[in-house]
Amino acid sequence: MSAQREDWTAADNPAVPDPTVEPASETAVPLLNIANILTILRILLVPVFLVVLFVGDGHSTTWRLIATGVFAVAAITDRIDGQLARKYGLVTDFGKLADPIADKALIGAALVGLSILGDLPWWVTAVIAVRELGITLLRFAVLRHAVIPAGRGGKLKTLVQTIAIGFYLLPLPDGFDIIGWVLMGAAVLLTVVTGLDYVVQAARLRAGVHKVEANASTGA
Repeated sequence: MSAQREDWTAADNPAVPDPTVEPASETAVPLLNIANILTILRILLVPVFLVVLFVGDGHSTTWRLIATGVFAVAAITDRIDGQLARKYGLVTDFGKLADPIADKALIGAALVGLSILGDLPWWVTAVIAVRELGITLLRFAVLRHAVIPAGRGGKLKTLVQTIAIGFYLLPLPDGFDIIGWVLMGAAVLLTVVTGLDYVVQAARLRAGVHKVEANASTGA
């Protein structure tokens, strides 16, 4: 009777594992999936973009158009790889780490390149670079407590930065310069505002963690 009861428990009760059957392991997401391949492609396109940007002293109309095209392709992969990863369950630790690095490498390379060519003031590049580096370090600092998800402001910031850089890259007539200035001004503003917002969220998270730890230590 006891043996029969044990057989019934293992076979018919799904809450009780059968010791004779090895548990099925979760299907691991392959590292080399389409989302990660696109992320790697974006990283590889960064040096290609810089080389093309500086051909012909950086002001050749043809090469500036090619550089804009390379930048656009790289930027589009940023949109596609995230969608594919979420839609088809291809999220990996590598992707979580490499994707933001690829984004910042592309934006940073474009800003530095434009500043070297004299097309963009260095202070603009400095403000955006300091913000991105600071927030990246802050993100790693709070990662062991929780992940602060990217909000709409951060996504809008990246979009405006990308469009603004595109206007600066394109060899447009002088009358279109004002559009690039306005877009880059908006990008700088969004960069600063979203950076401050992230700092506030991180501070609140840190304060909450300290409160929980204090309550746990006092037994409250």
